[in-house]
Formats: sequence, structure tokens, C-alpha cells
Amino acid sequence: MAIWRRAPRLALALALALLAVLPPASAASAVRAVSGFRFHIVTGDDSAQTRHIAEDLYRRLAPLAASFRTELAQRRRLVYIAIGPVALRDAAGRHDGSVIIAAFTASQVVQAVAAKAPAGTISAVYAEPAPADQLRLIAQLYGRAVTVAAVLGDDTLYVKPLLLATHSPIVIEQMTAADDINRILNRIAAADVLLAMPDSAVYNTDTIRNILLSTYRHKQGVIGFSADMVKAGALATTYSEIEDIDTQVVEMARAFASTGTLPAPQFPRYFRTTINDGVARSLDLDVSAAARALARRAPAASATP
Repeated sequence: MAIWRRAPRLALALALALLAVLPPASAASAVRAVSGFRFHIVTGDDSAQTRHIAEDLYRRLAPLAASFRTELAQRRRLVYIAIGPVALRDAAGRHDGSVIIAAFTASQVVQAVAAKAPAGTISAVYAEPAPADQLRLIAQLYGRAVTVAAVLGDDTLYVKPLLLATHSPIVIEQMTAADDINRILNRIAAADVLLAMPDSAVYNTDTIRNILLSTYRHKQGVIGFSADMVKAGALATTYSEIEDIDTQVVEMARAFASTGTLPAPQFPRYFRTTINDGVARSLDLDVSAAARALARRAPAASATP
């Protein structure tokens, strides 16, 4: 049976709406009770979108939960599936020895919460696209070697090795609290593309408009970290639908059920592409069919465990 209950109101840490995947509200949770094991879906609000996510996850997880009756299940009876940053903080704050799989939360938030938790107890499917997929999209869009710039704050410096490992021509600028975003933008003005990462120290309500205007003047394409950012004036992005993320969450839950070890936090595995054609025209880009079709679809067999 399903049990819904209320948890205390929690504050959302990020000010930028693009980074706040789910808005702050009183947390609600659903418990799936089976012999020896429970999945506990924790949400940050009761919106229609959140209910859709929770119901889809419940449907996908129920067959797995029903079959998970191992010795491991007896020792660790609860796995939280935390939908959004509010739910992640709520679940992590319970300190009850359970494990957490977070979703629809930016990587910098997951990293910050996981740093305060016991090792191996928090994993996630990050909310933002995988940098490697974004760089593949850039290659498809431009069809030639281009220089990519990325501006990282202290909370996203962990992405630097991932970017450098791609062997793409890339310029990385670190932004501290004392830095002025305009000076940094001037330093990367020669780059062809700005790869945006969801870092509230760099991209926030005070800077995002200025960044988009500056890159537009410099004829730089911006690869955003969400479909909403593309609507706001970025050139393009890869992005994942709710069902894409939910499929991956269930794959991680299945891996935990079989091994007793949480997989490492992951960027979205399944994605599709959106392009702002008006911005592409302003950059004199002839967007190819291959760029528009760039995607990695979730296998049909994974949709229902």
C-alpha cells in the first residue's frame, strides 16, 4: 500500500530558476512497503509535474521492490528516491542509515550534500546534461574544430578533469567571488562557443542576461544546461525528459538491488536535442539534420522493469 505524509518545509538554496529544478515547498513522501524492503519516494512539492514523476517512478520501481527480499534488504530496509534538491536535503537530514538515489537536482547540489554524508550512501542522476554529450553536440553544430570556453565556479571545478579528458580544444576560466563576470567574458571572447554549466556563482539572475548579450555580441554560441535556457537565448543543448531520468534511476536501483553497492553519481544517459533556430541563424550556422537528431533514447525494455 502507499502511505503519504508531510515533512517540514525546507528552503531552496539556489536562486536561479534554471538551477532550481523543483520549487521549494513542504516535502511529501510515498512509501512502498514490501517484505523486507521499502522504496521511499521523497518529493519537494505536490505539483502536477512532481506527482507525474513520483507516479512514474512508483510504477517502474514496484516490480523491483516486490522481488527484492535478500539478506541485504533485511540489513538496509530503506532506499530513498529523492526528487529535487529539497527532497535530497530532507532525505539526507534524516540520518537513519539508509541510502539515497537523487534525481532532478543539479550536480553541484548533489556534490555538496554528498560531501557531508557517509561515503557510498548518496548517488544521483544529475539534472544537467553530460559534458561529453554537449561537446558532441557542438561538433555536430559547427562541423569543424572550434574553441570551447567554460567558466567554472568553486562548486563546479570538479568538472574540469571531465572537460579536459575529452581532448577538445577548451579554455577553462575559474570564477571566484572577487571576479567580475564581464572581465572573464572578455578573456574568453576569442572562443567560438561558451559551454554553460549549472553553477549559481556564474549563472544567476544577476548575470544570465549579461552573459547572453555579451556572447551574442561576440558571435559566440552558448550551449545551455537546460531547454529553458535555450528558449531564453542559448544556441542549443542536450536535455532529458522525465521518463529518460526515471529510466536511469530504476537502472541504478536495480544495480543496487543486485550488488548492494550504489553506482556512482551519473550524468543523464538518455537525452535528446533542442536548438534555437533564431540564434543559429544569427551565428550563420546551417544546422544539420544530424545535429537536430542527436540523441540517446532509453531502451523500450527499460521503461517498465
